[in-house]
Amino acid sequence: MEETQNAASTLNDERARRLADRAALYAAGTNPYPEHSEVENYVADIEAAYAELEAGADTADVVKIGGRIVAKRGQGKIMFVVLRDPTGDIQLFCRINDMPADAWELLGELDLGDIIGAEGVVVRTKRGQLSVAPTKLMLLSKAVRPLPEKFHGLSDKETRYRQRYVDLIVNADVRETFAKRSRIVSAFRRYMEDNGYMEVETPILQTIQGGATAKPFITHFNALNQENYLRIATELHLKRLLVGGYERVFELGRIFRNEGMDLTHNPEFTTMEAYRAFSDLEGMKELAEGVIKAANAAVNDTEQIEYQGTTIDLSGTWPSRPMTEIVSEVMGRELNLDTPIDELRAAATECGIEVNPAWGPGKLIAEIYDEKGEPSIVNPTFVCDYPVEVSPLAKRFEDDPRLTHRFELVIAGHEYANAFSELNDPVDQAERFAKQMEEKAGGDDEAMEYDEDYVRALEYGMPPAGGIGIGIDRVVMLLTDSASIRDVLLFPHMKSEKKQNAGIAAAKAKQDAEAAEASAAEASPSSINKKPTIDVSKIVVEPLFADSVDFETFSRSDFRVVKVVDCVVPPKSKKLLQFTLDDGSGTPRTILSGIHDYYEPEDLVGKTCVAITNLPPRKLMGIESCGMLISAIHKEGDDERLNLLMLDSSIPAGAKLY
Repeated sequence: MEETQNAASTLNDERARRLADRAALYAAGTNPYPEHSEVENYVADIEAAYAELEAGADTADVVKIGGRIVAKRGQGKIMFVVLRDPTGDIQLFCRINDMPADAWELLGELDLGDIIGAEGVVVRTKRGQLSVAPTKLMLLSKAVRPLPEKFHGLSDKETRYRQRYVDLIVNADVRETFAKRSRIVSAFRRYMEDNGYMEVETPILQTIQGGATAKPFITHFNALNQENYLRIATELHLKRLLVGGYERVFELGRIFRNEGMDLTHNPEFTTMEAYRAFSDLEGMKELAEGVIKAANAAVNDTEQIEYQGTTIDLSGTWPSRPMTEIVSEVMGRELNLDTPIDELRAAATECGIEVNPAWGPGKLIAEIYDEKGEPSIVNPTFVCDYPVEVSPLAKRFEDDPRLTHRFELVIAGHEYANAFSELNDPVDQAERFAKQMEEKAGGDDEAMEYDEDYVRALEYGMPPAGGIGIGIDRVVMLLTDSASIRDVLLFPHMKSEKKQNAGIAAAKAKQDAEAAEASAAEASPSSINKKPTIDVSKIVVEPLFADSVDFETFSRSDFRVVKVVDCVVPPKSKKLLQFTLDDGSGTPRTILSGIHDYYEPEDLVGKTCVAITNLPPRKLMGIESCGMLISAIHKEGDDERLNLLMLDSSIPAGAKLY
């Protein structure tokens, strides 16, 4: 702790000194951040042009360079400065007789990290160091925060990811990784365009969760006063373009999935999805192999690459293997879709998988493969013949409808691409969407939603097609030998610093207030009830209680304003809704309420309600419910109706009701 405090104190002292130097420069009439600079030459070009210059030789060739000071030494009449530009490092061989007095004085005041411009002749010192001997020097940007101690580099990953700008300054290998990423992405685009694919852009904000099975991010669209998803895939929009008549389309873009983070997963990531009419799975294998080999050629000079200590062979034609074959190999016995279900369940349990009784043979095989089969694969392999249970958008085998025309490309135990012979039968697609909706109603918040417009598009006719999605971040990891996805994302997501969190919270509160105002203008809160009151004449109100209750008894019930953070249908329940509530305490509160007959869970997210918060917890469907949401109940004839009590959203969470 003391060491950390000392480091912070030293940093603050150094920063204060540099800020004082900055102020002194302004006071002396020098702008330490001038608007104009002259940079005409770069280190790599100078090194190439003067590679044969002999030790001790001078030239009359004047160059103008700019960059950051990364080292400085010397005294008396000679000083040496190492300047770094985007292409490399070069020495400034500074001699007092070559420079005006003001430039020599400035040289003595410069700090590590300062950005300068230098003009001078190219020389090679007697010790053989290619250098520039400056005749002019100009401060272009004063660095008031010091670089890491002694410029030995930055190794703390938390700091490296949060302050990527410093990481790039001090770690040359990091700069090279991201330069390679740029070349890889460019190679993807060139390959696709050279093969006749047209690049397109599709919406990031979407009203339907589709194209993949994943939990989405949700945001509010103020202009339309509606909730939108950030896209979890580009698939369904791209295939609409095949219906429209384009034959080959692709999109390189960001995808957002509100899920976990680990070495190979980030909630925001980059994919390339491509679709080709009149193609199939074989066409997608050719595409995957071709584009990844092209990307490798852009950054490596061999198809035998090293990834985390393992040699990967990218050469030749990549093999295809059925999923059941891989599962049988790793389990040491034949397992397939005809294996008795109890035997498959036992095999899954043997692998440490918690088996859901509703899983069929295909799902069980896929689970065993994910747990044991995929990690066993080293060299590029197309894993084929996926069960239909885990492939809701793929075309079925004609001779075995339990299987689909799908592959995943696996390298070094990880998935790099997912491809299909695309489903183009609108009736089959509609049935599969309906099945997904059943799973969603059963509590699977990753299941797809029913996209009526996409089914309508298919009804106009989509040609047979192959489609593929390739994870760009994972390809970059593979080709740059990076262990973590964070190492190939310039600005990976991290827990916000306190000040940033406060700003987001304020913006969210303002957005919620605006959304509530728009909602109030458009409709009353009760309009989201699935069974709204429509005939006032039929309303029957329960008689008021005749018995009175003393004030002390009543006051022991703690009524609080709560905000609905999330609302889902718990597994195996048709009537209950599971609420995650902000009650103002800072700790999320879970309450289950049997009101699913009246409300859809997504309609209640963001609403402001009332709950009793000091009831003892009780278990419903195995989940502890901590409190009770307040609803208004009445009858219309023989039907009981319920309205969840909702308040103005401007009332803060935790406000106590009296």
